[in-house]
Amino acid sequence: MNMNERDERACIVRLKAGQAEAFGVLVDAYEREAAAHAMALLRQHEDAQDAVQEAFLDAFRAMPNFDVRCRFYPWFYVILRARCLKRIERGRHTHMQSFPRQTLLERLPDEQREVADTLEEALASLSCEKREVLLLKYVDGLTYGQLAERLSIPLGTVMSRLFQARRALKESLQRRGVLKTMPKEGSR
Repeated sequence: MNMNERDERACIVRLKAGQAEAFGVLVDAYEREAAAHAMALLRQHEDAQDAVQEAFLDAFRAMPNFDVRCRFYPWFYVILRARCLKRIERGRHTHMQSFPRQTLLERLPDEQREVADTLEEALASLSCEKREVLLLKYVDGLTYGQLAERLSIPLGTVMSRLFQARRALKESLQRRGVLKTMPKEGSR
């Protein structure tokens, strides 16, 4: 349940005025989305849940510095992403597992579940960086500019990462027999 901008801003103003319980409203609004993003990065349920909790705690502590003119979730995502990347660097997530049913792709209707399952398997085979940029672009619908801001990288890097990620996903889907391999240019 995402909040509209007006309600979110009112909640943040209440929080900054000392009404700590207003943070619970933000958690309720964004916890599910945050968990799905953390799962996409970490691919391990317990680590994803821990990263989300730690990120919300970090965000609560950093709220005095939050600019009320900004949207909460893009700011929070930077914190969440940092928590997830720390876990990856430390090697704290144990084994890789397939995505649970609560993923960013769960929005698809049941009749497209088989396609979604194959896509999830293909995404799971990609690096964290490639999975992240694809999901933010095609599931969350972020523009190139929004991606650059969310990931704190230049626009050219966004375009390069998306190109590489699309190519890797295509190859993964070809290996699974979902896409036919196209002949190379000049071959017959």
